[in-house]
Amino acid sequence: MQYLALATDYDGTLAHDGHVRKVTLEALGRLKASGRKVILVTGRELPQLKATFPQFELCDLIVAENGALLYWPAENREEVLGEPPSESFLLEMNRRGVKPFSVGRVIFATWRPHELAVLEVIQTLGLGYQIIFNKKAVMVLPSSINKATGLIEALGRMKIGPGNVVGVGDAENDHPFLEICGVAAAVSNALPALRDRCDLVTTADHGEGVIELIDRLISDDLQSLGPRRPRVATAPRTINT
Repeated sequence: MQYLALATDYDGTLAHDGHVRKVTLEALGRLKASGRKVILVTGRELPQLKATFPQFELCDLIVAENGALLYWPAENREEVLGEPPSESFLLEMNRRGVKPFSVGRVIFATWRPHELAVLEVIQTLGLGYQIIFNKKAVMVLPSSINKATGLIEALGRMKIGPGNVVGVGDAENDHPFLEICGVAAAVSNALPALRDRCDLVTTADHGEGVIELIDRLISDDLQSLGPRRPRVATAPRTINT
């Protein structure tokens, strides 16, 4: 068996409108029964994810906060991979009326069109932060953290090589982690730029696309995919300061 794990994004990929359908959960169960691991790679903060995805324990490991937090559901254990937003940054966000926003263990998250105000504060305070976009969502993280760095840390703990992982996503913040996977897949509703960079695009969207990928993975370990073009690593869509 070449592909030992599936690394999947949550919103827009595994989930549709924030929720995972029963048939998709059943497909994840089939994948685990095949001896493979399920790794969730999401921009969501952990409490928010648990509230909307009560079946999170189906995952062997969760990479949350866009790569900044690892969580092992079976052990209820987490590992933080970065520093929290500075007090000066949060005070300035409040002063400028940037809302709504949320703060995780590391991530600061808000929505468009606040990215320009956020960028101005980062530059003014001289902070080593980056802005990462996920469609309308705006995430702020230390410049060294993204979904790829978080997944690499997770795979190291699991003793699985990136080349033995199939990744699937739908949005611009998924580029980094898909680029390190042995096979990069996009669900049919993914952004065109992401679909263009992937080895495989499902015919179905959201969770149904993930089911399609899982069934194909179980059927022949994706050997029917044939030769794949080398992918040249691309940067996440960020504004670095």
